[in-house]
Amino acid sequence: MTAEKIKELISQMTLEEKASMCSGADFWHTKAIERLGIPASMVSDGPHGLRKQDEKADHLGVNESIKAVCFPAGCATAASFNRDLIYLMGETLGNECQAEGVSVILGPAMNIKRSPLCGRNFEYYSEDPLVASEMAGALIAGVQSKNVGTSPKHFLANNQETRRMTVSSNVDERTLREIYLAAFEGAVKKSKPWTIMSSYNRINGIHATESKKHLTDILRDEWGFDGYVVSDWGAVFNRVEELKAGLELEMPSSNGENDRKIVAAVREGKLDEVILDRAVERLLTIIYRFEDNKNENAVWDLEKDHEIAKKIAEETIVLLKNDNNILPLKTDANVAFIGKYALKPRYQGGGSSHINSKKVTSALDSVEKYTKVTYAQGFDDKEDVTDEKLLAEAVAVAKQADVAVIFAGLPDSFESEGFDREHMRIPNCQNELIDKVCEVQKNVIVVLHNGSPVEMPWVNKVSGIIEAYLSGEACGAAVTDILFGAVNPSAKLPESFPIKLEDNSSYLSYLGEKNEVEYTEGVFVGYRYYDKKKMDVLFPFGHGLSYTEFEYSNLKLDKTAMKDTDTIKVCVDIKNTGKVAGKEVVQLYVSAPTGTVIRPINELRDFAKIELQPGETKTVSFTLDKRAFAYFNTTLDDWHVESGEYIIRIGKSSRSIECEAGVYIESTVRVPVVYTLDTPVCDIKDDPMAYEIAKPYIQVDEIMGDSEEGDAASEAISPQMLAAMINFLPIRGMISFSNGKISLKDLEELVDKLNSLNK
Repeated sequence: MTAEKIKELISQMTLEEKASMCSGADFWHTKAIERLGIPASMVSDGPHGLRKQDEKADHLGVNESIKAVCFPAGCATAASFNRDLIYLMGETLGNECQAEGVSVILGPAMNIKRSPLCGRNFEYYSEDPLVASEMAGALIAGVQSKNVGTSPKHFLANNQETRRMTVSSNVDERTLREIYLAAFEGAVKKSKPWTIMSSYNRINGIHATESKKHLTDILRDEWGFDGYVVSDWGAVFNRVEELKAGLELEMPSSNGENDRKIVAAVREGKLDEVILDRAVERLLTIIYRFEDNKNENAVWDLEKDHEIAKKIAEETIVLLKNDNNILPLKTDANVAFIGKYALKPRYQGGGSSHINSKKVTSALDSVEKYTKVTYAQGFDDKEDVTDEKLLAEAVAVAKQADVAVIFAGLPDSFESEGFDREHMRIPNCQNELIDKVCEVQKNVIVVLHNGSPVEMPWVNKVSGIIEAYLSGEACGAAVTDILFGAVNPSAKLPESFPIKLEDNSSYLSYLGEKNEVEYTEGVFVGYRYYDKKKMDVLFPFGHGLSYTEFEYSNLKLDKTAMKDTDTIKVCVDIKNTGKVAGKEVVQLYVSAPTGTVIRPINELRDFAKIELQPGETKTVSFTLDKRAFAYFNTTLDDWHVESGEYIIRIGKSSRSIECEAGVYIESTVRVPVVYTLDTPVCDIKDDPMAYEIAKPYIQVDEIMGDSEEGDAASEAISPQMLAAMINFLPIRGMISFSNGKISLKDLEELVDKLNSLNK
């Protein structure tokens, strides 16, 4: 339907009908207006599978949904670092939605992993905003290629489950821009999602649903979002003000309560009807975008989509450790599979994203094509208690084997939507199992099923570690193919694994005090913090091993100096020096010079995944613009690049930099500075134009004293001390140290001259 026809339709609607469009008819449908032929539109939970509920509806996964395919969760798909693969996942989900008459799938979930404790981390992509944005953008583009909408969530700064409906995330503007907004920004600008889901929490005291700054000024006016904003289920707080701020759709139904508030506000002159009309226009535009492009012939094949889920899972599983090349396993080895998750894998998280899978493949079922294995359950995950009988059986089986593979991880009771983790450990009974097996077996491999980092007290006792994450219903087959080498692992960690929880930068402030949480770590989230501190980690951001080796060489920049308005092309050669084909994730980091702003030493600015045959070399190219070197300057209210030498680093992880080169960037923007009599000399020196004006007023010789006194003074005052005294001396200090040569009037004139530079 054209924009003109939609406007005409709105002109025929009563005030009550327009208001009714701004809330759901039930849990999953918008309201229909039969007299005008406006249909109801169905939305459904995602983001890694279709959770369509036909009868009893809820948003926590309590009631059953239709049989569907569970793809790898966000924690896993991000580890693929493969945009094309996630686009394929999106296409598949979009087709499923078309076949089921679902207009919008609620996802992707793309909040930043501020702490390993967030109960919903398994749905989220990364601690890094670029990874979150690029992976989410690929999924959005894939789904919407099938004329089905997406709803990236939860906008904004929703990083914990504790008090999630009331807590205020108190974040400074630079941190919001560089970390939390940035995760959404690229995906919104590039992939144009049809809708955005606003979060429950408050942002600096204002409900996210009521924040005009974020829903309109930034999301729409800056980024160009042109869809509708929907509330998280039950997030609406002040309906009329939220409508003004840019929240078009309340979900689920409020049983007419908030519709009546909208009608009353218009009639009382508290709400301009133009705002209501605009909201309805945005809603109808998306409703008809789906209605006009329905694919009545769309069908989906659960078995075919299961195989796609397996293909995706193969690139989401990270090989963390492989001492003495214990992997891949030989088919003639006597292998023991130990752990409940070998038979019944934990492949997805709990809550609104829980998929009712028709088919699940376990590692125990899938291993039959390679070899026969002995199996022992080892533990039960209903509660964290050691079952001595199961433990003894596992130890006996491990002792008789050549290799023991232990399938461990986090049960649903440890991580889920609705609550946060209390610690970073896997169950004690599982740690005990691993320890006891290591006592009788030197060749131990641990396969982990979890949605976020865990402590590994046994890390130095085992020979191999595979991070399977929550890699969907085909995870067992994918893990087994990697164990036996049919698939070469190629995933990388989209988050850091700290040694212990206390190492995390948000540790002291996470969860906050009652309804307030201070983001005291600022931009130093994840590897930005660990790398800056040079802190040992269990496994660094971007880490992941392969069954082959890759050599990096011939790094080239197409320029060594540039202005911040230019772009730079970066090329590097990657060679597969091993004996098997493999895929490598090439990571580009930028290190900023020491300037007036405290910045991370490494920031991921691009990445590429390539496949190489043995002996093959490929050149990987990147193009970087101003944003790759910038920080968000709150004085300018814009992105800014300080002049200086920037280092471009190419690596296998944030801690494994293979080559680097520098480029000098000249800033074309002067940051306004307000000078006062209290401004120190060092701040004037930071601005060459200001320093040139101020030089005659800075009486260095007077401060140093005459030559006779200077020799005596030099014994008490070192050159370093003198330089510091001058640097940190406020302008007003020249009155005291110039022996009357500089007056207050002189300095006031200087301040006026300096401030004139801002004009």
